[in-house]
Amino acid sequence: MTVRRVLVLQGPNLDLLGQREPERYGAGTLAELTARLDGLAAELGVSLEHFQSAHEGALVERVHQAARDGVDAAIVNAAAYTHTSIALRDAFLGTGLPFVEVHLSNVHAREPFRHGSLLADVAVGVIVGLKAEGYLLALRALAGAA
Repeated sequence: MTVRRVLVLQGPNLDLLGQREPERYGAGTLAELTARLDGLAAELGVSLEHFQSAHEGALVERVHQAARDGVDAAIVNAAAYTHTSIALRDAFLGTGLPFVEVHLSNVHAREPFRHGSLLADVAVGVIVGLKAEGYLLALRALAGAA
């Protein structure tokens, strides 16, 4: 799979990075994470499109749009929707858009309700607990540079 265009899809509360539980999610902001990803993407020759929303329907519509626009793959941190959104799962299944699921924290070391993912079994891969580095690893993997 040749990946040149990647959607970075961020779910609810990720706009609070840097202020929300920095011991769990890291001290960096979403803008800083975006800049790091953009820098790596430039090195890898990959174009990124960033989208963050607290609204499930907006995330679903962005997946649909990405597939229509010819985006090759996605990096997805669906946040709380990871554990609840059949609609987001169905959007990926319906479009066939390959993606890597990423979580800043180790969801398996947290509350039991966070242990299950409705996306993991349809993802190319899952990266948890590595904070911002997980996104960079996902991008490298999708670009074939891992």
